Amino acid sequence: MKKKLFFTVLGLLLLAVGIGGIKALQIKKMIDQGQAMTFPPEVVTAAEAQTSSWELTLGSVGTLTAVQGVTIAAEMPGKVVRIAFEPGTKVQEGGLLVKQDSSTEEAQLRSAEAQIALAQNNFNRIEELYRRNAISRADFDNAEAQLKANRAQADAIRTAIAKKNVQAPFSGWLGIRLVNLGEILKEGTPIVSLQALDPIFVNFQLPQHQLGRIAVGHVVRITSDALPQAAVDGRITAINPQVDSLTRNISVQATLKNSDEHLRPGMFVNVEVVLPEDNQVLAIPATAVLHAPYSDSVFVVGEKTDEKGGQPIKVANQRFVRLGEKRGDFISVLSGLSERDKVVTTGVFKLRNGQPVVIDNNLAPAFKLSPRPEDS
Repeated sequence: MKKKLFFTVLGLLLLAVGIGGIKALQIKKMIDQGQAMTFPPEVVTAAEAQTSSWELTLGSVGTLTAVQGVTIAAEMPGKVVRIAFEPGTKVQEGGLLVKQDSSTEEAQLRSAEAQIALAQNNFNRIEELYRRNAISRADFDNAEAQLKANRAQADAIRTAIAKKNVQAPFSGWLGIRLVNLGEILKEGTPIVSLQALDPIFVNFQLPQHQLGRIAVGHVVRITSDALPQAAVDGRITAINPQVDSLTRNISVQATLKNSDEHLRPGMFVNVEVVLPEDNQVLAIPATAVLHAPYSDSVFVVGEKTDEKGGQPIKVANQRFVRLGEKRGDFISVLSGLSERDKVVTTGVFKLRNGQPVVIDNNLAPAFKLSPRPEDS
């Protein structure tokens, strides 16, 4: 019985050793095949890292304001008897906007003019008598003063009549009408907005530590989703001498040409102050960067000799980099790359270190510093 059990256990052990040996041979064969296997080359696009001169800019958010802009208001109380403008149209300086009832003032003016005529006749007679020494100097002075007082009263009435003929103080575009025919206006009642659009101001703020980098005359570039063109350039024309004590920002004003009048007061715009000095950077397309939590990297195309064929082949070697500012389709590299290094620009997510590659730039995208898509 014991001998039978011994041979049974021995047979089981031999079977286990045989199965283990077969599995070991299979695993070894798979390992050898994996080591002998070579990945097919990946088709990629590539570009060289190049030193570029990037302009230095200071960014901010600005608001457009009119160089000349005002809400026309009534200077004198009175009833509107004529509206002489169309809302939303352009008006020239001195153009009549609104006429108020001035019949009372016109009657007063006729009375004042009659008083002037009477005072003029009295003055002429007294002046003749004064030449003959028939009256005193005091009578002559009283007559002269009365004439001047009557003339001043008439001028005051004429001024009141002129104020009831509300005119445009400068050329510009009119807004929406705020009064109606027959309406009784009080002093200060708004009538219509008037804005001169060309040129136009943009007001913005910068941190106080940037004060030493800006000056009157520096170029300012603004962009907005309301502009049909890419950007509009202007120049700094005023810097506030006082820093805001709450925000520690400095207020800056620039003047822009607005001949096409696409820019309107109150619009929000993005502002870039272009500094006179340039910044030399090593730039690569932003699509060449493989972002990862531990570090950013790129794949640099190099050459090595194929172990089997002995021919030189291109391979992609992963290299970690430190990145700087991004501008348009490019990003600057602070360290990790040298000029003329050729980096893979598309498909980096599917590469591994040392993988053979084939460069085909026929379908490479056009990288630009200031991209402007047609459907944007």
